[in-house]
Amino acid sequence: MTTHSVVDLRSDTVSQPTDKMRARMATAVVGDDVYGEDPTVNELEARTAAIFGKEAGLFVPSGTMGNLLAIMVHCHRRGTEALVGDLSHIFLYEQGGASHLAGVQLATLKNEQDGTFSLQDLRRRIRHEDCHEPITSLVVVEQTHNICGGKVVPLAFLDELAALVRQPGVGTGNARIALHMDGARVFNAATALGVGVERICRDFDSVSICLSKGLSAPVGSVLVGSKAFISEAHRLRKALGGGMRQVGVLAAAGLVALDEVVPLLSKDHERTNKIANAIYELKSPNITVHVSSVQSNILLVEITQPKLTASEFSTRLSIVDAGEVEAGVKDKNGAGIVVKASARDWAFARLVLYHQVDDEQVDLAIRKLKYVIGQYDKQFPRT
Repeated sequence: MTTHSVVDLRSDTVSQPTDKMRARMATAVVGDDVYGEDPTVNELEARTAAIFGKEAGLFVPSGTMGNLLAIMVHCHRRGTEALVGDLSHIFLYEQGGASHLAGVQLATLKNEQDGTFSLQDLRRRIRHEDCHEPITSLVVVEQTHNICGGKVVPLAFLDELAALVRQPGVGTGNARIALHMDGARVFNAATALGVGVERICRDFDSVSICLSKGLSAPVGSVLVGSKAFISEAHRLRKALGGGMRQVGVLAAAGLVALDEVVPLLSKDHERTNKIANAIYELKSPNITVHVSSVQSNILLVEITQPKLTASEFSTRLSIVDAGEVEAGVKDKNGAGIVVKASARDWAFARLVLYHQVDDEQVDLAIRKLKYVIGQYDKQFPRT
């Protein structure tokens, strides 16, 4: 059976725990976290909250649960709605949990290419005065923005958003509209901006931070906010089936991620840009990238040829054709190269880099991408 070199760029969720994580997990001191008695979990929650400038934290199994808990706490009153981007993960890829589990309506705002949305549109969409309408209780921002290509939502936008929801008369009575950040990749944003995550999340009431994407931990997210917010989220976590017992074995990996992996995220960004530049330099009439829009560890490879789909392109990257190795598309041992990319009903294929994708793997991916794109350029020549 032929073994090929596989470069898996489908998502940073396929990242693997580091050796230090595995060692820390094996020796983690644990207790019953439902009782609040797991010291490793307590340390992770406290450290994460401190890094983000918040009062408390809560370790949860997934980012989806973290986001759902935030919606449930902020939108606790019946007949409320949350405003989210129409390309947000919460709206597209979390099964509408806000509706069928929390009883909260999601209303969408059109995401711009940079991951923001119109604040004028937001102001018009806020509802609380008419008894026929739901009450707008929450606005959510995704940072970095996945479907917009890992875009870093600008600090200026975040500041303007915070100022808007604090204006007199915007909320209901004395209660202002809450802000939640889906910060699955917020450390990537901080790396790109050159600021701390505390600054990015300064005006947000809650933030959900994923440990199992680019940070390489095997499981989990941390939800941070005020003590009162986390207290209620802790109670609701139990109702959602998220109460975990001796879970310090997982939290231990999160602690290592904060110390070991976060400082290395800039390398992921550099390698993403290297692949982007290699594709751009081909000047293909069929497949291209916008180099100037690459801001973090996510690269959208745009399919401009109408006779080619992103899924077809992704499938071709995963196949080693006859003659491919002979043409030099091989690793140092002479084996073929398989590149795994993510593609759905998109006009692009998505490549995501992470801790284990090193320089050698980047070079292999570029070799494969150049060859496959070259094949398509012969099939669909410039007219």
